[in-house]
Amino acid sequence: MHNVKKVKIDNFFDIGDNKKRFTFIGGPCAIESEEMSLKVAEYLKEVCESLDINFVFKSSYDKANRSSIHSPRGVGIDKGMEILSKVKSEFNVPVITDVHDPFQCEIVSEVVDIIQIPAFLCRQTDLLIAAAKTGKALNIKKGQFLAPWDMKNVIHKVEEAGSEKILLCERGTTFGYNNLTVDMTGIVEMRNLNYPVVFDATHAVQKPGGKGLSTGGNREFVFPLMRAALAIGVDAIFAEVHPDPDNAFSDGPNQLYLEHIKDILENAVRIDDIARNI
Repeated sequence: MHNVKKVKIDNFFDIGDNKKRFTFIGGPCAIESEEMSLKVAEYLKEVCESLDINFVFKSSYDKANRSSIHSPRGVGIDKGMEILSKVKSEFNVPVITDVHDPFQCEIVSEVVDIIQIPAFLCRQTDLLIAAAKTGKALNIKKGQFLAPWDMKNVIHKVEEAGSEKILLCERGTTFGYNNLTVDMTGIVEMRNLNYPVVFDATHAVQKPGGKGLSTGGNREFVFPLMRAALAIGVDAIFAEVHPDPDNAFSDGPNQLYLEHIKDILENAVRIDDIARNI
């Protein structure tokens, strides 16, 4: 892997260092309760520490992009920031959440270490500028409708707003109706833009709207795609993890079982070490 710009995650660590193992970004898709958030964060931190990989806790306070208006959306921004703040202080880990409107950026920046830009919103200029001006690192998901090289225009918007703390995230590309595919050459293409690349292993196996009133997915394909991405060379792995995915607020079919994550990450580390020649 060629060198890319290192992105500082506040006072924790850098993402983009080829000499260190990948960073794991994980947690439940939606914040469902303080109790569950703390439980998942504690276990994931323990596993990541045992494997010598950096960990970022992820969960969303609001799932604004739902298939149905009747789908649960989360706890809201105020309660969400309260819970993420508790996770951060109790376990001393960085946290990440997504935003949907420019006004939310300043609010979440008081708590989170990385602001995530959803794939469908990655071209929204006002949102990108507001997020960049917080000074926080940004994890920008590549739109399902974009070619990897089109992300250079997204990068230019953020750089023009005064930030180079950019992570580019691959999460699959629209491939016919209710289906996504991952072009692994896209990881190389985006890394050639000289910023770290995150592979979103769980959203990459979604079937958007595939269950009519909700999104479907193929959980069994998560680890095979993760293995491929690590072999090619990525800087971070993003995966949503839940104690009981089948009863999750959102994205249940593609979230990983918490009880399986240790085995998955143990195997991931072996592949990453070979790819990095560690």
